[in-house]
Amino acid sequence: MGKIIALANQKGGVGKTTTTINLAASLATLEKNVLVVDADPQANASSGLGVNIQEVECSLYECIVNKSDVRDAIYTTDIERLDIIPSHIDLVGAEIEMLNMENRENIIKETLEPIRKEYDFILIDCSPSLGLITVNALTAADSIIIPVQCEYFALEGITKLLSTIKIVKKRLNPQLEIEGFLLTMYDQRLRLANQIYDEVKRHFQELVFKTVIQRNVKLSESPSHGLPVILYDADSTGAKNHLALAKEIINKNS
Repeated sequence: MGKIIALANQKGGVGKTTTTINLAASLATLEKNVLVVDADPQANASSGLGVNIQEVECSLYECIVNKSDVRDAIYTTDIERLDIIPSHIDLVGAEIEMLNMENRENIIKETLEPIRKEYDFILIDCSPSLGLITVNALTAADSIIIPVQCEYFALEGITKLLSTIKIVKKRLNPQLEIEGFLLTMYDQRLRLANQIYDEVKRHFQELVFKTVIQRNVKLSESPSHGLPVILYDADSTGAKNHLALAKEIINKNS
């Protein structure tokens, strides 16, 4: 049965989509069957994995609003074993359309149920907000990865996310666990980055991944080529970091 992991943090620019794309590609490289669900209307995970958004006929939006068959929304990528359900700008309006739906917090969970056992991991890239679609993702997920940027306001906002997780756990998904806090955009030369690292570690202890995602030029460049970094430059620090993260997650879940 596939493990569903949501990547969420309502603070934008923390490396959530970058992590989703590259973690998914690394898991697939390690011979796991992986599905990325792009639940962000900006659709960056979709374009970052080479999907032409203009040509997508069935996306997560159609599955949520029109109850389209989820299999019609699955697209293959350039990486073997890695599929994606793309997003669409229409997803912005989906939250309003969902308001009158029955069981509205469970729609993504119900959408993924028929295909869950076909994948080892399903990664949901959430939008930087705590709206209904993110709540849906947390209700569908077994666990959540929280990317934390090694910058001054990193821990601001985590409190809000943690209280949302607590509410979802209490009311909608008692099984929801924190898979881990992932430190991103780390630059070991900066004293601040090391201070943030120590602070996150002190707060959340064993919930912090051993792997840290370092700042890396190749990692920033790869999405503009529609490729995960492992295809763009397999020897780069970004590729090695995400491979290490994938191994850490596999070991944790084996």
